[in-house]
Amino acid sequence: MSLLPFMKRKETQLGVNPDIAAFLQDYSIEVMPRTAEKVEDFKDLLPAGTRVYIAHIDGTPIEDMVATAKRLADDGYKVMPHFPARIIQDQATLADWIARYKGEAGVDQALLLAGGVTEAKGDFHSSMQLMETGLFGDFKRLHVAGHPEGNRDIDKDGSDRNVMDALRWKQRFSETTDAEMALATQFAFEAQPIIAWADALRDAGITIPIHIGIAGPAKLQTLIKFASACGVGPSLKVLQKRAMDVTKLLLPYEPTEVLAELAAHKAANPDFNITNVHFFPLGGIKSNANWAIENGGSAAIPANQTKETS
Repeated sequence: MSLLPFMKRKETQLGVNPDIAAFLQDYSIEVMPRTAEKVEDFKDLLPAGTRVYIAHIDGTPIEDMVATAKRLADDGYKVMPHFPARIIQDQATLADWIARYKGEAGVDQALLLAGGVTEAKGDFHSSMQLMETGLFGDFKRLHVAGHPEGNRDIDKDGSDRNVMDALRWKQRFSETTDAEMALATQFAFEAQPIIAWADALRDAGITIPIHIGIAGPAKLQTLIKFASACGVGPSLKVLQKRAMDVTKLLLPYEPTEVLAELAAHKAANPDFNITNVHFFPLGGIKSNANWAIENGGSAAIPANQTKETS
């Protein structure tokens, strides 16, 4: 047994916030085929069995998506590809995608969402329509989108009426399907509004577990660009305020503060309905994984280090 990886693991746990480490247990992360290509070996970065979402951007060939899924599955990761309703032409296309993922990569879980385009390119415009096809009937896990700061694409008047109607529909669906369900959310930068939103869902009878979206470490300018493009709401002011401080402008943003606050709330309220963290690695997969390794204790030890120290 090599002692060096063990020593490195001990070093990374010095000063780790135990609440954050507990909160990061079973965290997930998102990749795209083009970002995955830059990673030589995911097992050097991610814990064994990590759930890896594969984002499907409009125009990405399904062959690239499936190849990425197969690579990750072969490495022992739980693969969760996106199925964006508005870029799927018809039910035959959806059935073909599902068959490819299942046949070539053993995929049995999916994130179902409307998608990032305004106009539907085919027969579907919502994740609910995808679920109604019945084509995901034997999937073990289905995630759907959550919006802690609302969604102007769905509720153009700034309310949450349509979003809540959709969540009630998905709650009813979760009570009839054998698949485990969760809400995977858009990222936000303030803990207290996230906590208030999660509590409001619980009070409204929405009991689907929440996997909270968190932006990984990145340059401030990069985050502001992505946040604006993705429709991040009031918490964007956290970044804008930071950008006005010249001493912080050139420093990379890290999610330590927002996660520490959420983790402390979870530790004090174990029944809190945010159960997992989902990372958007906007500053790069390696940067995000290294932040998790430094802050996650045993929850974030990469698969290769686990093997070397066992």
